[in-house]
Amino acid sequence: MPVTIGAKRESDFTDPMGMLSDCHRRIERFLEVLIAVTGEGRGAPLSDEQRTALETGLRYFREAAPKHTADEEESLFPRLQRLGGPEAQALLARIEALREDHVRAEMRHVEVNGLAQAWLDQGRLNPEDWARLADLLAGLRELYRQHIGFEDREVFPAAERVLPEAERRAVGAEMAARRGLMAARGGPDVG
Repeated sequence: MPVTIGAKRESDFTDPMGMLSDCHRRIERFLEVLIAVTGEGRGAPLSDEQRTALETGLRYFREAAPKHTADEEESLFPRLQRLGGPEAQALLARIEALREDHVRAEMRHVEVNGLAQAWLDQGRLNPEDWARLADLLAGLRELYRQHIGFEDREVFPAAERVLPEAERRAVGAEMAARRGLMAARGGPDVG
């Protein structure tokens, strides 16, 4: 992605909550790319630029986004559940709903990927399939708007407050390992 002058520097593995939030920005950007290409292309043959954008967005959601989900479900949520305490307990009621959101998003992404890949392979998409693709993407936008908003406003700040530093470091190390990287390197998130 291009560098934006004055943009916030992305977090590294020493700041796992910041990385998770940075990942949300990428999810939003790549989803908007898919929505834009779908809206502009309307199922017709794609330009080279549209093809590349569509392929890149699909690849992000196939390869990188599942690591983000695992970061939350395998590293962050279990630690919050083990903690107890009033602030963590208040979040626990919502964690199951967040997991359900992940399942719903994945189901939609599977269908989006199938329709978009058919568009790429066949060179066009019939009006019914194009409408379904546009509808799925609009649904994902709304699902992510609510899901990401809650995590960014509530879950990640609370995790920063209630998780001991050793636990936050462990989350970062697990995130790095998921990406085949060493946490000590820091470096920007690739997922």
